[in-house]
Amino acid sequence: MAVLIVFGLLLSLAMVCNGGITSTFVRKTESTVDMPYESDAFQIPPGHNAPQQVHITQGDQEGTAMIVSWITPDEPGSSVVLFWSDKHKTKKAEGKAKQYKYHDYTSGYIHHCTIRKLEHNTKYYYKIGIGQAERTFWFVTPPAVGPDAPYTFGLLGDLGQTFDSNKTLAHYESNPLKGQTVLCLGDLSYADNHPNHDQVKWDTFGRFIERSAAYQPWIHTAGNHEIDYAPEIGETKPFKPYKHRYTTPFKASGSTAPFWYSVKIASAHIIVLSSYSSYGKYTPQYKWLEQELPKVNRDETPWLIVLVHSPWYNSYNYHYMEGETMRVQFESWFVQHKVDVVFAGHVHAYERSERVSNIANNLENGKCSPVKDQSAPVYITIGDGGNIEGLATNMRDPQPDYSAYREASFGHAIFDIKNRTHAYYSWHRNDDGAAVKADSMWFFNRYHHPVDDSTSSQS
Repeated sequence: MAVLIVFGLLLSLAMVCNGGITSTFVRKTESTVDMPYESDAFQIPPGHNAPQQVHITQGDQEGTAMIVSWITPDEPGSSVVLFWSDKHKTKKAEGKAKQYKYHDYTSGYIHHCTIRKLEHNTKYYYKIGIGQAERTFWFVTPPAVGPDAPYTFGLLGDLGQTFDSNKTLAHYESNPLKGQTVLCLGDLSYADNHPNHDQVKWDTFGRFIERSAAYQPWIHTAGNHEIDYAPEIGETKPFKPYKHRYTTPFKASGSTAPFWYSVKIASAHIIVLSSYSSYGKYTPQYKWLEQELPKVNRDETPWLIVLVHSPWYNSYNYHYMEGETMRVQFESWFVQHKVDVVFAGHVHAYERSERVSNIANNLENGKCSPVKDQSAPVYITIGDGGNIEGLATNMRDPQPDYSAYREASFGHAIFDIKNRTHAYYSWHRNDDGAAVKADSMWFFNRYHHPVDDSTSSQS
């Protein structure tokens, strides 16, 4: 009887189509509006030249370094970071500050400082704004890289800075499955959606996410709204604001640009790719990925995770097939190296695929439909952060076979690695309590436990 009740509840929230499940949950239709500049979410910290927009990201390959970034608005001030733990005396690291100009805007002084030689699994405190308006924060380093090191990732995409964005971030923060690092799938501030790519929106976004990004690392991939290419106002250098504000440890993984790189965190090897940088054969990104994938040691880091912005498998009409050329270029490599999961943003909705591939297709054989493939990744789109452009609601009908679950709602996700064989994934819509899982599945590792983990086979 209990099983029948649960089954009935599931049917009440979803309908089965040609592919998987299209949720029948209907979010209340309302406009998505940016929070006003005077919002508490954008509060400027008190004190002369106080550091603001504080955020951190992993600073090396294996989690023993952290990059601390912040902005001082009025003058350079100090680029020093003081850091300590309960068992370590205070040490000092020296960073650098720089500015950029964009059209009629001049940024504050942007500081980046890398703290090195940190111990794993340790809570560190750090202080910035030395000698002026000092501010103190903390973070916890990941456990040492190893095959059974558990770790929990939060996933946010296409966040923006609307009232819905605020709900999404608050929902993530209140989830009892506490994320330790955020994997951010691109499209951050949406400054380019405003006249002259209003750069003040980059400042308000930085202050908005500080409450999370100053305390846990955010690993970013660049989205289309980070390009900020605007020749009509004289701005012809792509990614200028993003590149100045959000640095990455790209050199540690042998990359030649900050837009594609890798990091190891606990039992995961995370590869970040750029959908909007060249990736054709012989390009720097292509050559780097060709060399990076064979380096992945699945006995050391069993979980192979890839971040992109533009999804390769998408059943919404919004941005349909925009990731196709990158899929054609790299999908066979992902199957060969048994990537566990690919996370993307771009489409302002949620979708999870089956394990599928379309690598048999060529120009002549007519094999143009994806097929089930247990060596392929699951593709998950989480572009549902709540930005000013609103939800994507126009889905392709019928739902294609590769699509396991889709829903036009705002939300976030959690990827909770248990050990080398199992990870638990859940997606949480903003309209529910934070502990409610609107979609979930157990992932079985493709290298150590490659049995069928598709939700359709388990139902």
